[in-house]
Amino acid sequence: MRTVVIGGGICGLAVAHRLAREGVEVTLLEASDQLGGLGTFFPWRDRWVERFYHCVMPTDENLLPLLEELGLRDDVRWERTSMGMVVDGRHYPFNSALDLLRFTALGVVDRVRFGAVSVLLRRLGKGKDLDNLRTEDWLRGLYGDRVWTDLFAPLFGSKFGAAFGDVPALYLWQRLGRESNVAVRGYPRGGYKTIIDALRASIESHGGVVRTSAPVRMVRDGSVELDDEVITADRIVSTLPLPALRQVADSSLTLPSVDLRYQGVVNALFVLRKPLSGHYWTPVLRSGTEFDGVVEMSPLTGPVDGRHLAYVMRYTDRSSPLFAEDADAIAARWTAQLKSLHPEADVEEVHVFRAPFVEPVYPVGYLASRPEVEVAGTSLLLATTAHVYPSVTSWNSSVGLANSVSSIILRTAASMSPDGEPVP
Repeated sequence: MRTVVIGGGICGLAVAHRLAREGVEVTLLEASDQLGGLGTFFPWRDRWVERFYHCVMPTDENLLPLLEELGLRDDVRWERTSMGMVVDGRHYPFNSALDLLRFTALGVVDRVRFGAVSVLLRRLGKGKDLDNLRTEDWLRGLYGDRVWTDLFAPLFGSKFGAAFGDVPALYLWQRLGRESNVAVRGYPRGGYKTIIDALRASIESHGGVVRTSAPVRMVRDGSVELDDEVITADRIVSTLPLPALRQVADSSLTLPSVDLRYQGVVNALFVLRKPLSGHYWTPVLRSGTEFDGVVEMSPLTGPVDGRHLAYVMRYTDRSSPLFAEDADAIAARWTAQLKSLHPEADVEEVHVFRAPFVEPVYPVGYLASRPEVEVAGTSLLLATTAHVYPSVTSWNSSVGLANSVSSIILRTAASMSPDGEPVP
């Protein structure tokens, strides 16, 4: 059973790790010169820093066992973090009932209703067909027009754009099960590079092959074509986003017809001489900024070489003018905007990064059209963000998907004789 895994993000690495540990002959191919996908990193001083922000949650039932296998679970540093809000340029803490009472961006009646509904929201969603219910219809009905218009529409619309109201309510309900305003979050000592390096070491120590700078030019049933080589395989696992896979798939492969729109992200990392608000996560609404929020890593990681790291982000379509804009221009403009929110911000460096496929924009009723993992009648299996729904797109859900895909291959391998023929 020879398997090729296309894509060296967390999902592809987890698939290759699981298969190699079970004795499957596996080759992982990554087009770029670095593994990690959205978990990639860049050199800064004498260490590596993530290009995009990440954290581990105590509810990560798939990621934490993987870290245990790699001997890294005890290396996760856990900290209690908090949330802030910036609305119309005014800063609010947003963690307790008292904070909500002082949240004057909403009227008194709306604040009381917001608190009561939020406490019951997970319970209110149980037993409902939230996959076929628009998020706007659900939240507007529960919270009222003012909360939707003034808070939720700009808050969650920053993630999905104008289509957020049409995203299934099931996605938001699932997200609420993983996160909360005040939560214990974790971060691996040594950064996410330690996880990526440990996965590569595991794959290679069990006989697997990991290749970077190996872009795939063509995927056929039973083979993968590189620039100067064709690799045959009994099973091919593609972790590429479906639009990217369609660019390299042979016309004989009948891929899922589902046509998802994907949000990309423009992300700026600020290196600061002192912290900002002290909140891990602060959405920014109607405050004259292009970015939609601020993630401060210091509450989670502590200072890094005496500096404080903060990420600001704008989710946007990869065809937008912002996505194509010069990085220096974005850095200069967003620095001025950050200082308009935090006049005391002492910025030392700014690094701008982009990713084209971050979050699918799921349509209502997506469970019925969600593609199968196995492409029927072929050697191809798919492990993409189009398949993790209704789970939240995260390292945890990617590892869960990797476990499912690996199990399919391992069951097939177990049913075959040593010469590759099915066992009667």
